[in-house]
Amino acid sequence: MVQQIFEQLFDFGIREFYFVVGRGKRAIQDHFTPDRPFVQRLSAQAKNRQVQQLESFYKRVDDSTIVWVNQPDPKGFGDAVLHAERLVDGKHFLVHAGDTYIISRRETIAARLTQAQAKGHAAATLTLKNVKDPRQYGVANVSKADKETLEVKKVVEKPSKPTSKLAIMPVYIFSPIIFDALRMTPREKGGELQLTDSIQKLIETGHKVQAIKLRPNDVRLDIGTPENYREALELSYRNVSAGK
Repeated sequence: MVQQIFEQLFDFGIREFYFVVGRGKRAIQDHFTPDRPFVQRLSAQAKNRQVQQLESFYKRVDDSTIVWVNQPDPKGFGDAVLHAERLVDGKHFLVHAGDTYIISRRETIAARLTQAQAKGHAAATLTLKNVKDPRQYGVANVSKADKETLEVKKVVEKPSKPTSKLAIMPVYIFSPIIFDALRMTPREKGGELQLTDSIQKLIETGHKVQAIKLRPNDVRLDIGTPENYREALELSYRNVSAGK
């Protein structure tokens, strides 16, 4: 999943990647370290398709700057973003969770977010999706700004009584002001810092927050829970068998 996200962002044009990882995630770093002897063994076994796929992936890795950022304790998505502050260096940046992958039939989500950000000059540009039960997500209340963009009025993390069915997908573009909002946001019990709460802090302090919404034929693969993981597998096989 992380490789697919990386390749999608690379193909869009991004070349600087900062992976925020915690304890027990060494396998991800190993996966992104080219294993040339393994490729040679595959080649000797005439497994040409696998060789081509690995070489393509490793070429992207070689052409990228990849930095590994350690998050010692799992203290929330907001805390993970805050760990990357020094690396961002005062620029707008894209945040993408590692457990969600979005397949678009037209432009990628990164392309749509970037276009909306360039047009709207917002402090944050979010990705939203209509869902049946949004209680497990951050939820957004919006008004229409234009054909492609929504103005975000309020966001709430996992509300017991959602006031909309627009769930926040974990793909965003932020301006550096998000770091100030993260520092201003109270942490929850146990020290967790919720990114959604910091986005609400942006809204409360007068900063513009906007969003794009997934199109009906966009496919979201989510492996964040066992139930979603099973659904992601079914969607993947369905798309492969349909030749999409």
